[in-house]
Amino acid sequence: MPMKPELTLRPARAFDAIPCATIVNEWVEATGWMPRIHTRAEIVARCRERQCGTMIAECAGEVAGFLSLDGNEVTSLFVASTGHGTGAALLDRARKERERLTLWTFAANRPARRFYEREGFLPARRSIDNAERLPDIEYVWTAA
Repeated sequence: MPMKPELTLRPARAFDAIPCATIVNEWVEATGWMPRIHTRAEIVARCRERQCGTMIAECAGEVAGFLSLDGNEVTSLFVASTGHGTGAALLDRARKERERLTLWTFAANRPARRFYEREGFLPARRSIDNAERLPDIEYVWTAA
């Protein structure tokens, strides 16, 4: 059985904007309940703007996912493919550097909710105060 390529984590660089945006755009297109409120080009521009505070997960030279932080808030966590430990590795790195993390996820995103709860995040409050006008849930993780 061939060995699985190693996942490496590193800070984002300018050339990561397009692969990160591709991951986001593919998720939006594959998610029936998610409205497209930003063009593909706007998402690329947003990924370029958010390089600071963004960590890239790379596998075999390809961007496998990314996590963006603003202080203690996880503002984005996207992976190209679930079930490979990429999201957990990104969260683990963020948790090593902080005592508390918060994030929002859409209530309809059941796989993300299950993932965050498995990772020790607890639901704290609900809202619809987002650009998509969809119900979302704030999750909080606190170091033990």
